[in-house]
Amino acid sequence: HTDVTMPSTSKTDLPHDRVWNFSAGPSVLPQSVLEEVQRDLLNYKGHGMSVLEMSHRSKVYGSIISDAEATLRRVLKVPANYSILFLQGGGTGEFAASYLNLMASRAVREKQQKLGKPLACDYIVTGAWSKSGLKEVKKLGANVNVVLDGVKSAATGETAYSGLPPVSKWNLGKPEETAYVYYCENETVHGVETPANFVVDAVDPSVPVICDMSSNMLSRPVDVSRFGAIVAGAQKNMGPAGVSIAIVRKDLLERDESDPEVTRNLPSVLDWCYFDGAASMPNTPPTFSIYVCGLVFKWVEKQGLETMEKIRDERAKMVYDIVDAYPEFFHGLVDKKFRSAMNLVFTLPSADLEAKFIAEAADRNMIQLKGHRSLGGIRVSLYNAMPVEGAKAFAAFMKQFYENNHRQAH
Repeated sequence: HTDVTMPSTSKTDLPHDRVWNFSAGPSVLPQSVLEEVQRDLLNYKGHGMSVLEMSHRSKVYGSIISDAEATLRRVLKVPANYSILFLQGGGTGEFAASYLNLMASRAVREKQQKLGKPLACDYIVTGAWSKSGLKEVKKLGANVNVVLDGVKSAATGETAYSGLPPVSKWNLGKPEETAYVYYCENETVHGVETPANFVVDAVDPSVPVICDMSSNMLSRPVDVSRFGAIVAGAQKNMGPAGVSIAIVRKDLLERDESDPEVTRNLPSVLDWCYFDGAASMPNTPPTFSIYVCGLVFKWVEKQGLETMEKIRDERAKMVYDIVDAYPEFFHGLVDKKFRSAMNLVFTLPSADLEAKFIAEAADRNMIQLKGHRSLGGIRVSLYNAMPVEGAKAFAAFMKQFYENNHRQAH
């Protein structure tokens, strides 16, 4: 038996000596966006300074942030009765912000008053990030109802984050007793992605659904009107780290301002109304991150979300086809119905083989493939800006690695 020749990508095969970056975030950005940033870095559009140096109160920056918001509104078809907010604190900050802002809203407070006891906050736990969201609101004193926490294996009886149970098994609260339902649509660590509309179809429309879309935002069309709020850190599909985005239905921003109790425990930096009232700039925003996001939004707009979805499915299929062809070697961790097209996770027969796989991939300029520290294995992140060629090159590497190593795995 002789080894199959492994193709080596010398760095010069890719423009600017770049690598295939499969990082889970911060992650790959569109090359055309990076080139535009580079061109304008020292002197933005003839204004004699970089966006990095620009006052957020200047007219030119005002047009950058309002243009970014307008582009995102067009791309996602965000209805007029929703606000788009540029925030800081990442998806983690929004764990607390979602709870604190919803509980301060007039609609939720009136509903609670009518019920005569604290409303429940429903949490759908499908992996590490929704689990962190649940932990955060428990810390803040929320009256939590866990709708589901992973899936119980019929074979072993053990619970794992490998998908979602049928809706008939969910423990949703009664609509009149529920403040909101929270879930994370794509679990970056565990590689579980909830199909579009799966949750909103299951929840009574009178209950606002809060969705963390940090790692699949802009990768497929979404009907924003079915959500109370969508929150997302930018550093996966939208831009560099440092900015998070909330798209919030305006009725949830209405409050009884005369009652100081309403916002007593709501810090200004987490207060959606504080940002909404100042066009996302009550204080200095992450100016450069928002600028780059605006360029990414335009890049997505040129293609459209239907095309983004087609490409995302094509990329994911290339890799999953190899996983499915050699399941005894590439062991997928997620039920096929819920496999993420953004973060693809699998293990190899041994830790040694995984280390070899990661090292040989790095030799071929494919980097950031190690699974999350809590899970191990391999994680391949295929975000919007990853060209189809990157997924194709990785799938070819997987196949050849299998050819060279599967005999020693037995």
